[in-house]
Amino acid sequence: MIELLRLQKLDMQIATLKAAEIELPNQKNKYAIRRERLAAEVKNSEERCKRLLVEQREIASDIEMRQAQMAKYNEQLFAVKKNEEYKALLYEIDLIKKQIAVKEERAIALMIEHDDAKAAFEADKERIQGELDAIDAECAKIDKELEALIAERKALIKSRPPIAEKVDKGLLARYERVRKVRTPAVVPLNEEVCGGCFMTVRPQIVNEIMANEKIHACQHCGRLLYYLGNIGDAGASIVAESA
Repeated sequence: MIELLRLQKLDMQIATLKAAEIELPNQKNKYAIRRERLAAEVKNSEERCKRLLVEQREIASDIEMRQAQMAKYNEQLFAVKKNEEYKALLYEIDLIKKQIAVKEERAIALMIEHDDAKAAFEADKERIQGELDAIDAECAKIDKELEALIAERKALIKSRPPIAEKVDKGLLARYERVRKVRTPAVVPLNEEVCGGCFMTVRPQIVNEIMANEKIHACQHCGRLLYYLGNIGDAGASIVAESA
């Protein structure tokens, strides 16, 4: 029984490492989400700069168009003969001047806003790159830890056959069948209660287990039962380390 408990301890260590190997990469998921958020943040900052630049160009084009129209009206002033037409042209020229003044004021505001947005974009890029570098370092740490876990698990698996060979073949076969559906597969008998499912074990089975006459399985959950008083200090030490 001691060798079987030693084998179970090893199998549980292997199972724990396997579970960690599955769970550990999931920790990188939160970093993937954070990467997406940072990418969206820097994209929004960049697009704001682009929008301001596009608006600047549109306003510059609009001003140029209005200036061309005003120049045309100024040329027409020399050709008109009627006073009403002259006044109408002057009114249109004055209107365009006012429109250009408004546009130029907006262009100046956009230049300042674009300069501020560009400075913010550069600062965002630097800050976000620092965060990305930190994320890369954390992910590298996870990869390194995962690599160590895999190496440890492989080493434990390699050490398993010599331990399994020391277990009675019939008992080993029973253990392998149980551990496919129950973990742990071998549990202590606590007075008259199974240490796995906590159900009461039949008195006859309890007596035979305590007398160390036969290895029984719990009639409720199928786990193999042992009595702590029969495994000595070595077995108790294994059990304590497995807990």
